[in-house]
Amino acid sequence: MIRRMARVTLICLCSVEIAGGFAASTARSGIAFRRATSRGTHPRSGEAASSHGGGILSRVASNRAVSISMPALPADGQEMTATENGVFVVDSMPPPLPPLNNDYYLLRHGQSWGNVECVISSARSLAKSDKHGLTPLGFEQGRDSASNLLDMISADVACGDIAEAEGTRVFFYSSPFARARQTAESCMGGLAEESNSKRAEELGLDVQEEMTLEDDIMERYFGDLDDAEIGTYGLVWPVDMVNVTNTEYNVESVAAVSTRIRNTVTKIDSSPVHSEGEGRDIIVLVSHADVLQITQLYAAGVENVGNFSSYRFTNGEVRAMKRTPDSLPEADPLPLPEDA
Repeated sequence: MIRRMARVTLICLCSVEIAGGFAASTARSGIAFRRATSRGTHPRSGEAASSHGGGILSRVASNRAVSISMPALPADGQEMTATENGVFVVDSMPPPLPPLNNDYYLLRHGQSWGNVECVISSARSLAKSDKHGLTPLGFEQGRDSASNLLDMISADVACGDIAEAEGTRVFFYSSPFARARQTAESCMGGLAEESNSKRAEELGLDVQEEMTLEDDIMERYFGDLDDAEIGTYGLVWPVDMVNVTNTEYNVESVAAVSTRIRNTVTKIDSSPVHSEGEGRDIIVLVSHADVLQITQLYAAGVENVGNFSSYRFTNGEVRAMKRTPDSLPEADPLPLPEDA
């Protein structure tokens, strides 16, 4: 069994391979950042669960979910408005992330049915739906991510990037979209398997049994392009590279995603849940491709976060969220489709 002694926060991203070399996050179930809290029904438990943004936290334990409303706020110096869909529009990037008290890993969701159908899946209604959940391969990728996560933690301990500490707690935070939530559940199940449980114990990890649903790591909203074929990412990503506040087609901007990521990470990091222990927790964020790629560049302090599409996550991939540009993988710019 996994020893419950390490803190880990997972962020899971979803992405998809697109025709013409494009890779994109296809499970965009469209979460809007709403100032008002709404409560839905967790599709598995029947208990109250979070539905729309504004930073609602849902603690899932034994298949139960409880929502807590946390208002979304602009960063200092930003102007923020909300669309009729509840998606925030900002006029600039947020300030850099401050120093953090915990260690973060990012996990992109496994292959989803939306990936297979090659459609953009970002509607906010998907936060309360099982639509575009994982395929059998996606569930397998979720389970396999458990050993990959342990490999990464082990490597980071060996090189001194994170401290080795008996009883380090590991926490999972997931987008409420089905593909991300199911990936988090699959990864946690994989960590409970005998071989991985033994490895986690050897690393001194205490993997927490509860998962938190966090609306503000939902898929990037693609507005008028939602449900379109994934090649239409080519209408957005090239513009993102030169304008991080781009909202053409009512798409959520890179700056807006960065703002909600800043709100979420600082909220998690300062939470009493993660300040009650003596050491640093490990936080795993389970989310979607665009969201995680933007998170990675923003956290690393890259000058132009709009270049996120050159650092694509594959389905079920885990990466450490580090704080310097030299921590990023080698850039792999996307070839643009002819009609981009």
